[in-house]
Amino acid sequence: MIDRRRRALACALPLSLASLMSWQVRAATHAELAPSGPSVTDDRGATLRFDVAPSRLATVSYFGADTALALGVQPVASTFLVRGRRPAFLLDRMDRVLDLGQRASPSLELLASAHPDLIVAMRRYTEANAARLQQIAPYLALDLEIRDDSDRAVERVGAVLGCGAAATALNRRFADLQASFGARSQQRGRAPRYLFVWGMGAAPWAFYDENMTCSLLNALGGVNVAGRNPLPARRDNTAFQMSLETLLVARPEIVFVYDDGGASAFETNAVWQYLLAERRVRIVRVGDHWIESFGPIARHAVLAEAAAYLHPDRFTAPDLRQIAMSYLARAA
Repeated sequence: MIDRRRRALACALPLSLASLMSWQVRAATHAELAPSGPSVTDDRGATLRFDVAPSRLATVSYFGADTALALGVQPVASTFLVRGRRPAFLLDRMDRVLDLGQRASPSLELLASAHPDLIVAMRRYTEANAARLQQIAPYLALDLEIRDDSDRAVERVGAVLGCGAAATALNRRFADLQASFGARSQQRGRAPRYLFVWGMGAAPWAFYDENMTCSLLNALGGVNVAGRNPLPARRDNTAFQMSLETLLVARPEIVFVYDDGGASAFETNAVWQYLLAERRVRIVRVGDHWIESFGPIARHAVLAEAAAYLHPDRFTAPDLRQIAMSYLARAA
C-alpha cells in the first residue's frame, strides 16, 4: 500500500506527476477494519472509507470537476449543462472528459464504463439512483444550494482526495477574496437592484437570496428584487417562477440571464421588450459557472464578473482565463 505521505505530495505537484501513480480504491464497510486511507461523511449521513485516496473521479455537476481540478486531480467523467458545450470557466480541462449527459439524467451505463473509484454528485439529482450509483463506485452525495454548502463540500472532496489542507487553503483564499471585493463594493454609492433568472418558458425562474450566486451578488452590495426564500427549511427551494408582470413591478436595474444556448419564450413577450426599451433594464447573459458557482474556480469567476457588472466604476471586467489558470496550472 502506498504511503499516505505520497498522496499529500500528489496534491502539491502537477497532475502530470500524480497521473504516474496507479492506485486501486476500495470502499470499506462499517463492519470491516478501519482502513488507513481517507474517510468522509456526506450530506446523506453516509460515511465513505477508502484504503487509499481515489484517483478516478466522476462527477454529476461541474462542482466535482471544478474542485478536483483546483486540487490537482483530473476527472475522468462528468455531466454537462448544455449538450456539446464545454464549460468555459474550466478552459480545456474538460475536453477529453467522458460526457455523461445532463446532470438531471446522467447515463449510468457511460458512468460505469469510465471505471471511476469515486462519484461526486449533487444529492438532489441522484437520490433516485443512489443504490445503482453505489454499485458502480463509492458515491459522495452533496447538498449544493447555499453559500455554506460551498465551503463544506470543498472540504469534503478535499478530505476524500487526501488533500484536506489544500481544500482548507482554497476556502481561506476565497473568504479573503470575498471580503476584499465586498469592502471595495460598499465604499460609496447606492445598491444596484438586480435579478438572476434562467429558463426557456413563458416566465423565467428567479433565484432567491439564498442561492449561492445571489449570495455573492448580495455580498457585493447588490439588492435581489426576488428577495428571501419564504420557506428556507424546504430543500431544493432556492428559485421560483416569476411572471413578467411581477418582474415589471419589482423594477430591477440589471437582470442576469443564464445563457443555455437556446431561445427563451419570455424574451419575445411584450412586457420583456418594454423592460428593455422603456425601463432601460440592462440584460447580462452569463455562463455555466453562474448556475454552478460552488466550486473554487466558479465562485471566484462569478464574484469577479459580478463586481464588474454591478460596479463598473470600481471594477474592471476580469479575465476568465487568468482566473482559471490561477487554479488549473496545478492540473496542467
